[in-house]
Amino acid sequence: MSRRSALSRHGRVKSRHRDSDRARKDQGTGILPGQRRFSKMSWLVPMLELLPPTSIGHLKEWGLSTVFVLAKNYNKLVHVWESVTAMVELWHPQTNSFIFPEFKATILLEELEIMLGLPCYQRGEEFAISYTVNQINSWSILACITTKKNDLYSMTSGMHVHLLLIAQWIISQCKQKTTNYTAIAKAAAICICGVILFPEADGAISFGNLSIIDSISEGMKIGQAVLGFLYAGLTSAALGGPFYGSVVAFELWMGMHVQFRAMEDLTMECKTMLNHPLAYVGGRLRMSPRAWCKTAQVKGIQAWRQYLRSLTVADFDMRPRFMHGRTIHLPQRAGLALRLLGNGALVSYNPDRCHLQCGAARTVVPLLSHFPPIQERKRGDAQDERDMRSAVVHWEGCATSAIQAEVEEDDEAIMEYIEALKKIQPARGNN
Repeated sequence: MSRRSALSRHGRVKSRHRDSDRARKDQGTGILPGQRRFSKMSWLVPMLELLPPTSIGHLKEWGLSTVFVLAKNYNKLVHVWESVTAMVELWHPQTNSFIFPEFKATILLEELEIMLGLPCYQRGEEFAISYTVNQINSWSILACITTKKNDLYSMTSGMHVHLLLIAQWIISQCKQKTTNYTAIAKAAAICICGVILFPEADGAISFGNLSIIDSISEGMKIGQAVLGFLYAGLTSAALGGPFYGSVVAFELWMGMHVQFRAMEDLTMECKTMLNHPLAYVGGRLRMSPRAWCKTAQVKGIQAWRQYLRSLTVADFDMRPRFMHGRTIHLPQRAGLALRLLGNGALVSYNPDRCHLQCGAARTVVPLLSHFPPIQERKRGDAQDERDMRSAVVHWEGCATSAIQAEVEEDDEAIMEYIEALKKIQPARGNN
């Protein structure tokens, strides 16, 4: 290579580095603390491809078909972190909702269950909700997978379980062609749910979430725990801490609701969206790519901030088609929030504050709930047991309460609501 061509090549490399640095500066704080927990995992897809059909059948019986598809394509998924960051900045920790200029919205339990294909919670099934009062015995859960002490000790560290070592156990069982199909399916459920639903640390899940995942094979509903975990992660990020929770569910929700007008020809294929999570669940939700593939032109953290902070009611799909007219259950008394029952925390659930999204008439902005938004749980504690029992009773009470008479909304009432919202500032500044 001549000296001139070498210098030319060196100049191009330096130029690319300058462009990259400039792009990072233009994006500002585009990286969320804790983002590394969503890194790709080389072991995930090879492990899933080895699963015997009987074990895959068990995962489908437990309502994990969509989670399985997302996990199998996880290394292809592209997260648009600029949009996630800009959205998190609009999260209000007290009400657990996103504050837009003209309205409030939140991730609803019914939406999350449909998007992720999880078993749907029905009123009257309060005791089928996955929650634990007593201290969790994680060893008994892992013992269903393997009884070798060395394997058990290597799988855990502190209060977390390493997914890689569980995957290695699955791979060894599959290669040996063992017939322990149920145990293999339970281990696979831990891996795929740990990656898609409960990403808490890079390649690991907590003992509490291990218990939740294990309960799904017993027919228990875990949608509340998944949503409560995501709510807690959004609150953590809005207050400057690490972001955690199902970023896949978060991006699905954004893609279903936010209507982008940048691309006039909706028949055009958006190559930047080919590996968005929506690309892998669209068919299951009967969603055509043309219905959601409209996001090509919004790029960079500043552009996302500007777009979301000027979002109007008309640009937000209040009742997306994937809901198929599903009824959204609301608490029946203003200011009385339901509580999501998870193993790590009790989280206030306030869909009634997002009345335009839920289609519920409300002319007065309800008061803050008397429950704290996030309350850390101390398992095995007497007070914790009382809290959990009262939360279940509360769900029952809301299920049997008399439904309020429907009230007609008018423009004056909506304007009053919007004026009240303007007094509530997002958790972060506008920078």
